[in-house]
Amino acid sequence: MRILSGIQPTGDFHIGNYFGMMKQCIDIQDSGECFFLIVDYHALTTSPEPPLFREKILNSAIDFLACGIDPEKSIFFRQSDILEIPELAWMLSCVTPVGLLERCHSYKDKIANGISPNCGLFYYPVLMSADILLFKSEIIPVGKDQKQHVEVARDIAIRFNNQYGNIFSLPEPRIIENVATIVGTDGRKMSKSYGNTIPIFGDEKQVRKLFMKIVTDSKTPEDPKDPASCSIFALYKLFASKKQVEEMAARYRAGGLMYGTVKQELFEMYLAYFTPFYKKRKELAADRQYVENILQKGAEKASAIAKLTMKEVREKVGLG
Repeated sequence: MRILSGIQPTGDFHIGNYFGMMKQCIDIQDSGECFFLIVDYHALTTSPEPPLFREKILNSAIDFLACGIDPEKSIFFRQSDILEIPELAWMLSCVTPVGLLERCHSYKDKIANGISPNCGLFYYPVLMSADILLFKSEIIPVGKDQKQHVEVARDIAIRFNNQYGNIFSLPEPRIIENVATIVGTDGRKMSKSYGNTIPIFGDEKQVRKLFMKIVTDSKTPEDPKDPASCSIFALYKLFASKKQVEEMAARYRAGGLMYGTVKQELFEMYLAYFTPFYKKRKELAADRQYVENILQKGAEKASAIAKLTMKEVREKVGLG
């Protein structure tokens, strides 16, 4: 079984990235042949400043490794090191109906939120399809917001296979429902574009302030509270055991519980969970060449597989 997923180097990773996608990748490493990539081509849609962009790419790799990606178990690489990806993306675009891309929610949502559209933003699902199909991937661990893009990749694969013969595997999204959408500090989906994130690696004092800013209702400490409608409780469930979740839910319903108390407990659980990752990240950041070597070795492995696929694709479409 081939498993593939990627993440954009658009800034500091937050706990929505971690529980929605990164943890899935880390937990699944023993379940098949895994490909995990930093999708830097995708991040070009935001026109990043080149020197800062290079730094973000390497820092993203450091973060992912610190959280648990094992280069001995997985092929871990930069998207831009595999030139077959944009080549395949062009071939896929030639069988992709414009209407299929026009229906993509991510593009429409970004436009609705005032992001200036460019061709890259519109074309994003085709490039993501190339990431997936080039390695004949079968399982794609993603957050709920990327489900439609995996479905687009599947549709494109079917169209290409029907036209040129059975080349590509049909990918399936892997979504963990209880972490499909991680709530942010303002109650909406956690997203950098909303400015409501809690970073995985951040200054302790600043992160505590973010926890304390989580939006709540106006109930007094004495009032019984509904855990199901509370953003703090939704985040608490990410870190707590089943028993702890049940006990906290009972405290909510009983009344006499201050939201500030739960926020502090949640912050302490966050620290306990991510502190080992902090230590690992510090070690990796001190040896950036080691991280670069991991990415280069991963690219060599990925490139060998990509070249085999593209040899087959070129022959099928009549090139070469």
